[in-house]
Amino acid sequence: MDNALKKKENRTTAIVLAAGSGKRMQSNVAKQFLPIGGKPVLCYSLESFEQSDYVDEIILVAGADGLKTCEEIVERYGYTKVSAIVLGGKERYHSVWNGLCAAGAEEDSTEVNPPKYVLIHDGARPFVTEAIIQRNIEALENDKACVTAVRSKDTVKIADENGYVVSTPNRSFVWNMQTPQSFDFTLVYEAYSKLIQEEENVKAKGIVITDDAMVVETFTGVRVKLIEGSYENIKITTPEDLAYAEGLLGTKGEV
Repeated sequence: MDNALKKKENRTTAIVLAAGSGKRMQSNVAKQFLPIGGKPVLCYSLESFEQSDYVDEIILVAGADGLKTCEEIVERYGYTKVSAIVLGGKERYHSVWNGLCAAGAEEDSTEVNPPKYVLIHDGARPFVTEAIIQRNIEALENDKACVTAVRSKDTVKIADENGYVVSTPNRSFVWNMQTPQSFDFTLVYEAYSKLIQEEENVKAKGIVITDDAMVVETFTGVRVKLIEGSYENIKITTPEDLAYAEGLLGTKGEV
């Protein structure tokens, strides 16, 4: 892997998370490694960033059981933008933190050279497009925190701990989060640094970190901008998702 990529100034880095176990997939194989269209799910997001004019390097975050598989995938398909494959952590936010550190902001590094922007993406979300990537990068020129999302098609209910409806938010203001979630690197690095330092306090308060935007929202005063995604930009979570993904590939003529 070419570490020279890390020396480019004002670069954009994509962190692709491939450390999930996929328990809901009911498979011994992690969801990001299951085949669709003859290739592992992970390949499709890697290819999108590999081919993007807006992305300079890719940091791939793998679980301990999937590290070798990730290395084999990168070698087999020739993803030249992958500059590092690093181990993930216990929780998703630990994996993101490891990816951020690998992107060039390690405090003990003798050559600290962080990217300008970072896009954090779930490797089990194969249908990210160049248009989505472009919208994120262009939005970062005005906002330091931008997240891909789609407007909710369904009415959403807020419930109490006993399952009774408390309120019904206006659907026009409800969005479903996707990835990539994109940030000024320094902003998101500092936010994650605070999360790691205050992790036990966060847990004690009952705060459950579910995405990168939440880290920025919790630890900085920066507002997060919603960027239009795509209803096809699905995350592979269940066997039904896998079947739907195969169907999408068929309509795209990629099978």
